[in-house]
Amino acid sequence: MSSEGRGGGIFLRPDIILAFMAAVALPVTTWQGFYIHQAHAAIEVTPNFQATSRFANAQLLYTLRGHNGTIKSLAFTPDSRVLVSGGAENEGIIRLWNPANGKKLGNISKAHKTAVESLVISPDGQTLASCSDDNTINLWSLKNLKFSRSFVGHTSNVLSLAVSPDSKVLISGALDGIRLWDLLQQRPLGTLVRFDNLIYTLAISPDGQTLASGDNKGVIKLWNLSTGKLISELVAHSNAVSAVIFTPDGQTLVSASRDRTVKLWNINTGELVRTLTGHNNWVNAIAINPDGQTLASAGRDGIKLWNLTTGELINTLSGHTDWVSTIAFSPNGKILASGGFDQQIKIWGIPLKRK
Repeated sequence: MSSEGRGGGIFLRPDIILAFMAAVALPVTTWQGFYIHQAHAAIEVTPNFQATSRFANAQLLYTLRGHNGTIKSLAFTPDSRVLVSGGAENEGIIRLWNPANGKKLGNISKAHKTAVESLVISPDGQTLASCSDDNTINLWSLKNLKFSRSFVGHTSNVLSLAVSPDSKVLISGALDGIRLWDLLQQRPLGTLVRFDNLIYTLAISPDGQTLASGDNKGVIKLWNLSTGKLISELVAHSNAVSAVIFTPDGQTLVSASRDRTVKLWNINTGELVRTLTGHNNWVNAIAINPDGQTLASAGRDGIKLWNLTTGELINTLSGHTDWVSTIAFSPNGKILASGGFDQQIKIWGIPLKRK
């Protein structure tokens, strides 16, 4: 569905571009809530961004156990009430938790044949998407946890997912390139690129216009999602790029790598803004608090919290007994969830004061 010239140019078919632009132009569906049988057990969590400035004092609130292998991915629903987890080499299970009290809410027992590598929840809260080493992407309705459909097209491990801010387009990164999918019509949109490099991670800018991809050679590429054209290429790291994420204002891209560093890039100029050093081994994951103040990075030596403005290391969270593999901030900014090789999920935050 795509073609590449010898010079490295990437071309999307005109009908694919038009279909994509039509998809992203559709009206946004608003968040309608989350419904499962145990939903009455959920505790109301209201946004309070004043609390995030104190995240440097975060403590371990809960440890969640249930997976029988490495936790590969974590995602929150838009209202922060539900945490979804996936992973575990050959388990193929997706589990749902109440992060406010640490209780299990449910699970999807046969989500994939092999490891669940990445999970994303559409901003409208309607759809959960999962991808796997079994080369597939599966869609689930978050109203009832029912299977919706499977996207088949990749020929190798699908490692990363990203969804557009309007919840219309899903993008997948795999060992064979990047593909685009229409979530509304639940059909393929096209292949952005077929790479010699292996795609490890993806992120979409807050305005939905730019896609960032990171590969096994340490290269970050920025793509214009309206045209499918390559904007710029950064030889960013000396080892594989493990994670990329945009800051909430969309002006900075943060990347993590197996070269033990975290780097901040100016999106407009492509210039390196800052390099954060301090991890003693691979940096597996990064997350940014929605307030834009705190960056979390994770690896063998736990979770490090950084002041995103100054680059200052403000705290290290130690609790996992093995490598930390994935982290995620809740949309309300109150909670940081982490998953590790130790098969545990940990919930970090500021304990509520009892009256």
